[in-house]
Amino acid sequence: MNEIKAIEASQMKSDVSAFNVGDQVKVHFKIVEGKNERIQIYEGLVLCFKNSGIGKSFTVRKNSYGVFVERVFPLHSPRIAKIEVVRPGKVRRAKLYYIRDKIGKASKVKELIRKKGVVVPVTGASETAPV
Repeated sequence: MNEIKAIEASQMKSDVSAFNVGDQVKVHFKIVEGKNERIQIYEGLVLCFKNSGIGKSFTVRKNSYGVFVERVFPLHSPRIAKIEVVRPGKVRRAKLYYIRDKIGKASKVKELIRKKGVVVPVTGASETAPV
């Protein structure tokens, strides 16, 4: 069993950006088309984190020409080049599935205003951010 954990630990990324549920993020995702490789940016709201360890994933929801699209990204995937936090969100839930039913301005999440110099750890819950 320790061998499996050692293999998983070697495949996990060490430079994962700090973001939480409710944040507006840009995910830079590598797309392979034949021999060519390009980076496509997917920008949206982080709805939830699932699982733990090497299998940890997060769901991002974006508005694409009036239709909301959700995509699940594995956090430790080698295809994710980087994750940028565009706007931190202020939420009190670990899963934002209720946003799916909201339309227009009601589907917005308030912006979290942080103090300077506060470092937020990478977790699945938003209440760990000290403010």
